[in-house]
Amino acid sequence: MYVVGHRGCAGLLPENTLLGFRHAIALGVDMLECDVHLTRDGQLVVMHDPRVDRTTNGIGAIADLSFAEVRALDAGHGEQVPTLGEVLEVARTAGKPLLLELKGEGTTRPALEAVHGRGMLAGVTFTSFELQRIEEVRQIEADAHTGAIFSRADAGSIAAAVAVGATGTGIHFRGLTPEILEQAHASGLDVRAWNPDSEQDQRQALALAPDGISTNRPDRLLALLGRTG
Repeated sequence: MYVVGHRGCAGLLPENTLLGFRHAIALGVDMLECDVHLTRDGQLVVMHDPRVDRTTNGIGAIADLSFAEVRALDAGHGEQVPTLGEVLEVARTAGKPLLLELKGEGTTRPALEAVHGRGMLAGVTFTSFELQRIEEVRQIEADAHTGAIFSRADAGSIAAAVAVGATGTGIHFRGLTPEILEQAHASGLDVRAWNPDSEQDQRQALALAPDGISTNRPDRLLALLGRTG
């Protein structure tokens, strides 16, 4: 079972920062996860929200800010908001695959180009709650790994994921059932349970036996799996 450091290790250090990604790697995660948006001038930056308010000392929508304005912000512990290229380099240097969530409008093609330009297509899975973006990825690059994300899933969700060409799915651990897991596997999908953070919730997710689990507290999950020290 693979362990994904969600937004680096968002429960321990500022999310979606190089500091957080490097710490997740040091903890021993198998994979990293990040989110991307486009600035006003078309630069891919790594942040979850469409606005900078929650995770930086700034205010405003990323789409309304220039790259220079976003880079001038403090994303926590003195960290800058990283570019996708910087996160890709951290992942490549560490030999870690990356789950890349396409959050902002218009991110599909530039994100694919950034990954292609570094020869990292095999090591990146493009994910989204928006199934249209998964379909766009596969139309542009048929060999890309893709993951459809759901808060809750049913038979229709799995069928829809397959229909747009997803190779995997991420389902919130509370919305994942043994029946859905079985159906997803029968459809050839990799299944990731997302974001149990307490030890109790992580034990619940582990009992489902998905292929992988992403979490904001990979330290706890790795300890439960006996993979610390």
